[in-house]
Amino acid sequence: MEIAFSLLIGSFSVCVVLWLRARFASFHGQKPTDYDGLGPDFDLRKHLNGKIHCEGVIFGPTGRVSSRFVADMHGSWTGNTGVLSQSFRFDNGVTQERAWHLRLDENGHFDATADDIIGTGGGEQCGPTVQLRYRLRLPKDVGGHVLNTVDWMYIVPGGTIINRSQFRLFGIKVAELVATMRPRENT
Repeated sequence: MEIAFSLLIGSFSVCVVLWLRARFASFHGQKPTDYDGLGPDFDLRKHLNGKIHCEGVIFGPTGRVSSRFVADMHGSWTGNTGVLSQSFRFDNGVTQERAWHLRLDENGHFDATADDIIGTGGGEQCGPTVQLRYRLRLPKDVGGHVLNTVDWMYIVPGGTIINRSQFRLFGIKVAELVATMRPRENT
C-alpha cells in the first residue's frame, strides 16, 4: 500500500510540474504584457502595411521540417481597420491565398478574421510583440481539422518581423511555423 501511495504522489507531482512548466515557462506561458516597454513598439498599422516578403518553414509533430514556403503580402489600412492579403507558395508547388481582416481598438487589442478562420481571432500588440489566437480550419486535402493556433510576432531593431506560431489539435502540438517578414521595396 505504501508503494502504491508513493507512486500516486510521484505521478501527481510530475503532472503538477509539467502543468506549471507548460503554463508559465513555455511558448504558451508568454503574455503580451511580458514585453511592455521593451520597444521598439510593434504597430500593426505601420509594420503590416505595404508590400511585405515572407519566408518560412513549418515543422511537423516530430520537430522535423515538413514544408517550406515564401509569401508575398500586402497590408492596407484605413484608420484602425486593415486588410493583410497573403499569397503563399509552398515547396511542393501548392499555393494558398488568405486575406486577414483586422480591426484594432485604442488599447492595442484587435480582432482578426479570414475565410479559413473559425469565428473571430483575438490579439494584442504590446511593446515589440503581437500575439494572436484563433482557430484555423485546414483544407480538406490535408484533413480539414480545426487547429487551435497561437501566433507571436516580434519586431527586431532592423524592422524585420519574426513570426512563431504553434498549432494544436486536442491540446497536442501538431505543427509549428517560423517565418520572417520584411518590408519589400516597391517593384
